[in-house]
Amino acid sequence: MRRKIVFPPVETANEDGLVAVGGDLEVDTLVEAYRHGIFPWPLSTWPENRELPHTWFSPDPRGVLFFDSLHVSRSFIKFLKKTPYHVTFNQAFTQVIHNCAKMVRKDQPGTWITPGIMRAYEKLFQQDLAYSVEVWDGTRLVGGLYGVVMGDFISGESMFTIEDNASKQGFYTLISHLESKGINWIDTQMVTPVVEQFGGIYISRPDFLRELQQVDWTREKKTIF
Repeated sequence: MRRKIVFPPVETANEDGLVAVGGDLEVDTLVEAYRHGIFPWPLSTWPENRELPHTWFSPDPRGVLFFDSLHVSRSFIKFLKKTPYHVTFNQAFTQVIHNCAKMVRKDQPGTWITPGIMRAYEKLFQQDLAYSVEVWDGTRLVGGLYGVVMGDFISGESMFTIEDNASKQGFYTLISHLESKGINWIDTQMVTPVVEQFGGIYISRPDFLRELQQVDWTREKKTIF
């Protein structure tokens, strides 16, 4: 029997977007969270600290990228014309999320991608509720990203790059692919420098929730990837 999971209204979030503390990272919990504009974001770092109780966020404002506002720089277009890399989908999810966890990021002493997060999203992937993008130089994985795919709602959770522009190529390829499947935006949660370069913006939480109301949650992953 499917569990009844209820999150507090996102309007009760504090100024940092924190909605709830506790609970678990089971598949049905994550599905319920994303359907209501909430995602897990651990406050602990790994491997320096042990994992703390799960924390759930719905930030205001929220990072998104609408594909009709996509910006591609001339320098990146030049790179795409001569890139040595090729891109695949859903071929190395575990490798991608582990590489994302190992990425050293400015002003972050550790990673929010804890072992618990990795296990949880690997379960999502096994149930066709998550995806990965891999960027290869021959047989060497040089960049990638992963996120959730629930109906035609797509999020970008994290990306990594080993070689210049590798993750950008993966992100751009993902956007182009999603557009071809009739999807016109992606939830980025925050606007990182890479997302901003492609035209990502912040919108208010109420506007984000209105976008969620238009999502077809019944669409199957196989119709997208």
